[in-house]
Amino acid sequence: MLSHDSIWAAIDRLAEQHALTPSGLARRAGLDPTSFNKSKRVGADGRMRWPSTESISKVLEATGASLDQFMRYVSPDGLRGNQLPEGSFPPQASSIPLLGMAQAGAGGFFDDGGFPAGQGWDLVEFPAAPGRNNGVYALEVQGESMKPLYRDGDILIVEPGAQVRRGDRVVVKTREGEVMAKILARQSAKTIELQSLNPEHPPRSLEMSDVEWVARIIWASQ
Repeated sequence: MLSHDSIWAAIDRLAEQHALTPSGLARRAGLDPTSFNKSKRVGADGRMRWPSTESISKVLEATGASLDQFMRYVSPDGLRGNQLPEGSFPPQASSIPLLGMAQAGAGGFFDDGGFPAGQGWDLVEFPAAPGRNNGVYALEVQGESMKPLYRDGDILIVEPGAQVRRGDRVVVKTREGEVMAKILARQSAKTIELQSLNPEHPPRSLEMSDVEWVARIIWASQ
């Protein structure tokens, strides 16, 4: 199982490799400087606090470290037992579901909330807190429509159900089965406005009644 101690030790090791303190690493990643302090790793009630996948993704982006490098900093005892959505995927250590963007438009791969379901998914390595069926999954970019930001073969890690804000990179699925990666420009109760990643593609404005789900991109392998 990915242990509390091994994940925090990996963050400490990454900070050391870049001649930073945990506070300096958090600051470089655009997080609160106290986010990785040892005092923040256990709550006042004694419960263990885990770094979020968003925090890890920001740290990797800020340091230029790869996911494989981060996982090497995790102790070998911490590489077993990550859970996948119950009943849908076989258990595999530190793995999350992976699907091609083109396939994602077809029916049967997601539930009504945009969480992974059904069969036909592949698997990809990604660190996640143990014992949590948080529904994080991966989409593989196919084609050149998202250049220059994302290229064919890049992997996008997506977190359905997470709060989205203006400027976030998101994946949107319409009720007609279109799946697209965009930048959230504006969202209201009735409409959503999306900025294209590729400057050759115009912005999109959709009625919320035509949108099946919106999920935030929390990390991308490039």
